[in-house]
Amino acid sequence: MIYDVIVIGAGLMGSAAARHLAEDGARVALIGPAEPALKSDHDGVFASHYDAARITRKIDRRQNWGRFSQAAIGRYAQLEEQSGQSFFAPVGAIIAGPEAGAGSDFIQTAQQNALADGVKHDALRGDALRARFPYFDFPGGILALYEAEEAGWIDPRAHVEAEMLLAARAGAVVHRTEVTRLIESAQAVQAHCADGQVIAGAKAIVACGAFSKAEGLLPAPLPLKVYGRTIAFFELDEAEAARLRDMPSVVYITPNLVTDPYILPPVRYPNGKTYIKIGGDPVDHELQSVAEMKDWFRTDGDPEVGAFLADFLTGLMPDLSFKAVTTGSCATCFTPHGNPLIYHQTDRLMALTAGNGAGAKCADELGRLGALVASGGMIPSDIYSGAFDA
Repeated sequence: MIYDVIVIGAGLMGSAAARHLAEDGARVALIGPAEPALKSDHDGVFASHYDAARITRKIDRRQNWGRFSQAAIGRYAQLEEQSGQSFFAPVGAIIAGPEAGAGSDFIQTAQQNALADGVKHDALRGDALRARFPYFDFPGGILALYEAEEAGWIDPRAHVEAEMLLAARAGAVVHRTEVTRLIESAQAVQAHCADGQVIAGAKAIVACGAFSKAEGLLPAPLPLKVYGRTIAFFELDEAEAARLRDMPSVVYITPNLVTDPYILPPVRYPNGKTYIKIGGDPVDHELQSVAEMKDWFRTDGDPEVGAFLADFLTGLMPDLSFKAVTTGSCATCFTPHGNPLIYHQTDRLMALTAGNGAGAKCADELGRLGALVASGGMIPSDIYSGAFDA
């Protein structure tokens, strides 16, 4: 059988693209390995959704990314209802930064975009900010845009599961294996898999995140910079989790511009423990090769960055009580133009990748746009601006 489209990468964007294609009537194969049981001895590829919580919000200083998320969030309820998978926690979100001086363009532009798109929010500063969120100790001069509705965090694993369930229900065939190379001919694209399968399609979408750069997938290099990131997890007891039960997600540009941390509120993880998570490396650590990416994912991140993040969070939340701090690793992909890559390299091969630090919350819309382009459509220029190719 030759599918209409084979989607390489069963992560956030790939699973969403497969769903949209299948629900539009295409014959679809979705190919990607399951999450490894133990990452430290895993030899294969890794995905970006191996976590329990990622921030979601509608406000962004980058208008396209705000609009990607607005479209995606608008479909969360439908996805949850139709799939039976709950993945969205609408606890609210803050985006904050200095209102004047260095770095003020971040929050000023974000507010302008929110007003232009009619995103409901409260602008908090000074005493009002301290009164609403007394557990945060923001310095003076900070403006915080608080989205109380349709913002918070998502469980990326459950989000992917919802997309895959609905894709399969619409007729997509899911193959839990890794594609080692793609071979394009005049008639089709063949996906050669690690388990020996050869799966053919009239077209292939490569949606493998950082690993889209792997040799043998796309014919032309992708203009991607991949950075290894460290995450710190603060384990809370039940009393502290209860005290912080109304805590929103936070994205913050500091006045000294040293770091731009993101903070997740208390979330119960699959191991039964509750954590506050913080990320925001002060220095970029670029991963040049697939081998470097795999080596990085197998680690628990950089302990020095973990210590930096721990110091930062305890400064922002001086009354925080926690049992232990652990670290983990992840990676982010960035493009020169700041947009995702959603484009054909050949008539049969196209790329769908590059979350630019915000892909999880927007995944359903990015997948929809990937499906649109794969089907011969164009990204609507009246909504989204700029380049989406190399």
